Amino acid sequence: MTKFIIGKKSGMTQLFDDNGNVVPATVIEVEPMYVLQNKTVENDGYKAVKVASVATREKLVTKPVKGQFEKAGVEVKKFIREFEPDQDYELGQEIKVSDMFAEGDKVDVSGVSKGKGYAGNIKRHGQKGGPSGHGSMYHRRVGSLGANSTPARVLPGKKMPGHMGAVNCTVQNLSVVKVDGDRGILVLRGAIPGPKGGMVTVQSSVKAK
Repeated sequence: MTKFIIGKKSGMTQLFDDNGNVVPATVIEVEPMYVLQNKTVENDGYKAVKVASVATREKLVTKPVKGQFEKAGVEVKKFIREFEPDQDYELGQEIKVSDMFAEGDKVDVSGVSKGKGYAGNIKRHGQKGGPSGHGSMYHRRVGSLGANSTPARVLPGKKMPGHMGAVNCTVQNLSVVKVDGDRGILVLRGAIPGPKGGMVTVQSSVKAK
């Protein structure tokens, strides 16, 4: 069974295992998801399910999107995502976190990382700084960009300063520590991408044995 859920990162905490060791954990707030559409190979070219979560105001969605919710008989939601499960779901079906996950499951978490703005090479790529003496005048600047006469240009892919963060990234093989279906809480071991309140998707791990 392919497991998936949409949630909001609430923050980090720490738990204690049976041996008394401290376990860093991330708490994810999960509201029930509702099935908007079942995509098929015959009609769409691939098999997937479109789900929505987190209530919002009707005026904040476009008319075509609103029509999808009316067709499925579901109230307007904020987040819409597609997943590719190996099982079928009914239109308008409610899916809770306790229906999907259990303690000990291995999952992959995807989200948009924190934006750091414009950053230099030392912060962005972890490169070494220049001489720290007062007369060097070259503390945190970019080093050599390549040869002079040949090829006489900066090669593509050169690590240089630029925009850092605010990209979609995935953390793999995290363990589910706790699942609370009544309160809609999913607790994972370790850190996940994004700021507090950021949306994340949790799926079955692709590398777990």
